[in-house]
Amino acid sequence: MNAAGISLTVNRCSCTVLGGTGATLLQVLRNDLGLNGPKYGCGLGQCGACTVLVDGVAARACVIPAQEVAGRSITTLEGLGSPHALHPVQQGFVDAQAAQCGYCLNGMVMMAAALLAREPDPSEARIRAELSGNLCRCGTHVEIVCAVRRAAVLLREQRAEGGR
Repeated sequence: MNAAGISLTVNRCSCTVLGGTGATLLQVLRNDLGLNGPKYGCGLGQCGACTVLVDGVAARACVIPAQEVAGRSITTLEGLGSPHALHPVQQGFVDAQAAQCGYCLNGMVMMAAALLAREPDPSEARIRAELSGNLCRCGTHVEIVCAVRRAAVLLREQRAEGGR
């Protein structure tokens, strides 16, 4: 960090956050940038509610010092898609009606997006293993797996059509 602050690229937009020495990435995203996708859950990086993508890799924002991600690409739930053009993973969760209380939703979606970017057609066992570190309090695990399977189909269709 320099005197001017921390320079970040969040959801494809460059920004500078003033102050924040010692602030976590989650604090900066929520408090300074007003992004509410990543949630504060446990504060220990164990529940997954705060998951974001850092250079395309799923990471727990509650335990990452903001200054450590300066200059890297950060994607939050808000940066995956838009209200008028949902990302295929977001659409998969809508199609499968995989949300109940919403506690885990951010982390599940972001983990699924990272998984599907690496592995376009994961098995059910692979999906379950990938999401096993995310806590779901409602028990919508079956619907979440269906959502990820649906998202994989949507992503393949999008790629076949020449989409992003």
